[in-house]
Formats: sequence, structure tokens, C-alpha cells
Amino acid sequence: MLLIETKNELSSHLSSILGNKLLGLVPTMGALHEGHASLIKKAVSENDVVVVTIFVNPTQFDNKEDLKKYPKTLEADQQLIHGVSRAIIIFAPSVEEIYRNDVQSKSYDFGGLENVMEGAFRDEHFDGVGTIVSSLLKIVRPRRAYFGEKDFQQLQIIRKLVEIENLDVTIVGCPIVREANGLAMSSRNERLPKALRQKASFIYDTLLAAKEKFGTKSANTIEDWVTKQFDKHPAFKLEYISITDVERLLPVRKKQQNKKYRAFIAVYANEVRLIDNIALN
Repeated sequence: MLLIETKNELSSHLSSILGNKLLGLVPTMGALHEGHASLIKKAVSENDVVVVTIFVNPTQFDNKEDLKKYPKTLEADQQLIHGVSRAIIIFAPSVEEIYRNDVQSKSYDFGGLENVMEGAFRDEHFDGVGTIVSSLLKIVRPRRAYFGEKDFQQLQIIRKLVEIENLDVTIVGCPIVREANGLAMSSRNERLPKALRQKASFIYDTLLAAKEKFGTKSANTIEDWVTKQFDKHPAFKLEYISITDVERLLPVRKKQQNKKYRAFIAVYANEVRLIDNIALN
């Protein structure tokens, strides 16, 4: 396992080993867990060489306190990666290495994907995501890059980014990995008190119930029902529930047989913001 901190060193090393080998990329912000491990395992199974990036990207945090609280656990991250494969290259640059003296994001038009759900509550978040993902794809130049479906809106935006910038890479979406109680795995879960973390199974249970109702109920009816369930649960504050099509992430007005739909949710547990989603059909 090799830890690299500069773009020049990474480029030089990859040039020396790649040849015709397939290169996979798993971009992360560190604080790795089994959800990340599943992405890395898939990348290892489908490529000859894998780069895992660990970089806490400042431009995608609309809340600067959230940025300060984001855990930095490089040693533990290395151990988790080592458990998957000893051959993985870790690229862990500094903010200065990526942004130099200009820590700001580019402005993107993602065709409206950036304005709903997360975009409606987190100013310029997806500009920051687009900026760092574009940079990493151009630095590493992988054949495939792997992202989790827990951040499904982000996944669709990254696919749009690749189209906008005409990048020669396949974006691979990977299923959500959940804790034993159904809570979607997230680095943020570590900030939850143990009892509240167990109670957070309520989020996924509510999504499962919404999926069951989707066969016979309208999207508006289901969203109203979900809102009422959270109103009864004082441990959690619902920020939004949204049922959309998967391509354009537009709210459902009338279900169509040839379209796929997902339910998206954002919830506060104490001060910890959790997101999740589920395929409905």
C-alpha cells in the first residue's frame, strides 16, 4: 500500500505502472467505514490498479462548523483499506495541493439537478462537489470511478458532470450499505449517542413503509404520511421527504409505468444531519 500526497508524485507513479492496465478510482473524504469498503472491494474486483483518495473538500461544506467537526482518521482509514487490499494507492493531498491559494468552487449548471433536495438546503454544495470530483478525475484519469447510492443525487450530478466536461470515465453507482438496524452507513453516524443511533432505524423503517405504500398511494399522500410519522417522533426532525423520478429528480405528479422512482429523506438527529433514500419500483 502506497500513500501519496502530491499530484506530481501520483502522476509519475501511475505512468510507471499502468501501461494497458485498468485504473479504478474511489473518491472519499476519509473517516472510512464498511460502506466505503464495499466501494473499494468492487473497484478492486473490476480493475487492475485502484486509487482511493482521502480529501476533506472545503468547498462543498455550506456549514463551516460541519467542516471543522468532520473527522480526520487517516491512520484508521489506511488500516481499513489495507484490509481490502495491500496493493491500493492512497492519494491524500492537502487543501493547498488541490486548490493552491484559490479555495473556491467553479459554478456549474447541472440542468436543475442541483436545485432540488440537498441543493435547496445546502447553498453551492454541488458546485463544490463538481469542482473536486472534476479535479480528481483529471488528476487520476481512471477508467471507472465508484460512488455510493446513499448520495444518489450526488451520483446523478457526477454523471451529469462527466457529460458536461466530456470526461472519458464510467461512473459506477454502488448499493447503500446499512448497519444492522437499517441505518445507512455514514461517517456522521459516529457522532450519534448509542441510544439515538439505535433509534435511527426509524428512518429506514419509514422508507420501507413508504415503498410498500407506493404501489397504491400517490406520492403526495405518502410524503404527507411520512411527515406525520416524524411529527410523532421527537428524537428526529424531518428536513424533507421527496419522491422523484431517478433521471431528473423531479417531484412526482403522476406516476408513469415506464419510469423509476426513489424516495429521498433528510433528518436531523440532535445536530447530526442524516440522509437516506430507497428505490420505490
